[in-house]
Amino acid sequence: MVQDSYDQRELLLATLPPSQRQIRTALVVVVTMLILFGVTVRYVNLQLPRLDAFIPILATTTVINDLITSALLFSQYSIVRRSALLVLASGYLFTSLIVIPWALAFPGVFSPTGLFGAGTQTTGWLYIYWHVGQPLILIVAVLLRDQDSEPREFRRPPAVAVGLSVVSVTAIVFGLTWVTIALDNFMPPIVLPDGVRINTSLATPISTLVIVLAGGALALIWIKQRSVLGLWLMVVCCAWLLETATAALFVGARFTLGWYGGRIFGVVATFVVLLVLLSETLVLYANLAQSVMRRRGDRHARHIAMDAMAASIVHEIRQPLTAMLLDTNAAQSWLKEAPPNLNELSSTLDDIAASGHRMNGIVDGVRSMFKKGAHEQTLVDVNELIRETLKIVDLDLRTQRIAVTIDLDNKLPQVLCDRGQLQQVFLNLISNAIEASSSVTERTRDLRIRSVFVPESFEVVIAVEDSGIGIQGGRNNHIFEPFFTTKSTGTGVGLTICRVIVEAHGGSIQASANKPYGAAFTVTLPVGVL
Repeated sequence: MVQDSYDQRELLLATLPPSQRQIRTALVVVVTMLILFGVTVRYVNLQLPRLDAFIPILATTTVINDLITSALLFSQYSIVRRSALLVLASGYLFTSLIVIPWALAFPGVFSPTGLFGAGTQTTGWLYIYWHVGQPLILIVAVLLRDQDSEPREFRRPPAVAVGLSVVSVTAIVFGLTWVTIALDNFMPPIVLPDGVRINTSLATPISTLVIVLAGGALALIWIKQRSVLGLWLMVVCCAWLLETATAALFVGARFTLGWYGGRIFGVVATFVVLLVLLSETLVLYANLAQSVMRRRGDRHARHIAMDAMAASIVHEIRQPLTAMLLDTNAAQSWLKEAPPNLNELSSTLDDIAASGHRMNGIVDGVRSMFKKGAHEQTLVDVNELIRETLKIVDLDLRTQRIAVTIDLDNKLPQVLCDRGQLQQVFLNLISNAIEASSSVTERTRDLRIRSVFVPESFEVVIAVEDSGIGIQGGRNNHIFEPFFTTKSTGTGVGLTICRVIVEAHGGSIQASANKPYGAAFTVTLPVGVL
């Protein structure tokens, strides 16, 4: 069975692989942004009315979103203790803080020339710090991922690391703001003296630098970080690219359609990771809660069933066993007589034999618990049952980064079986494959499930193959024996139950070594006809 104690770090969005649904959603978001970008570029220099409320709304939205995102990433760092997450959280904190002086110093929003004695170049350079810092910090975070893959001992409490990061980022923002305001008259002009038009001779190379950094971050994430968080950070990089392109490369003045559109793309970038962290975390932990409750219910039911079965076996066996002991004592006493009482001895031995047959019947009765009558069996589509079982363990497969390949025969006939019992067999085999692959690090973790119809024998064959550690010591013939296990935490009854269920349905189950790595279990079932 799958271990109940998964490493909690593998259940966070920073490490959990994305599902196909998440990948499709991300592609839809990117395609939508590209369409809007195309419309914006067509009318990029269309001059629109100046909306002084736009800057405070943009700043407030960015500050709130990035502060919450930063807090969520800091909380994940406190659990995972990955430096990349700490840097990424600090990056979002930097963004949320640098936006504040940018908005306060923007001319015409809170004062004609901006607060704090800001000059005409202050907001332009703060904007550059903001948009150069974002992809640069993200690149650093991605590069730290390889360092985080090595196990290390952390002596510093996470609260101290988070506190130092917050203090450092705050100091950097205050320092950049103070220097920019103090040296405003000496800074290269980003905005021309009229306060509206942009100096394209300087803005274009800076925008190109931002695009190169954002593109580099996108490429690094694509290569190194295949996770839910990494997927949506790639969407953020796309939003940064579109924002920079529309806001600077195609725009020569403020308050044009391109200028507004570029900042709207920036708002999209601030929303993406926050919405993903909130929504996907909710979905993830909802699945975990359901999994925990399901496992608790199954475990409780198994305990009750085992207790009841054990009590029943003890009760049923105690009487014939007691009778056998008494008859054995009696037989010994008859033998000690001189001459031995052969008639009584023969009668006593007959009683012992009868008690032995009764105990044998009790054991057969326990085995028959798995043998359901034909009235409890139905025709089942095995392919559908396999897909349904894979959905049950989808979270476990994604957590362990196991690539699943299914090769199911579309012409597979139905099997007459107990649906619940057969699903328990598949669930057990797949769970064992997941557990066997969990310790594999030097190669890809693969799970392949095949089904095929053999017309010569009129049987259905289902194969579950993994690339895990395999069956150690070549003990293929022993793993189906009761209480035989190769796992430190195993009970040795899972595969025994699988064999009993399959044989009760008139089939067979075999284990063999998979090529080149892992184990393969083959279940053969007769085709059922009602």
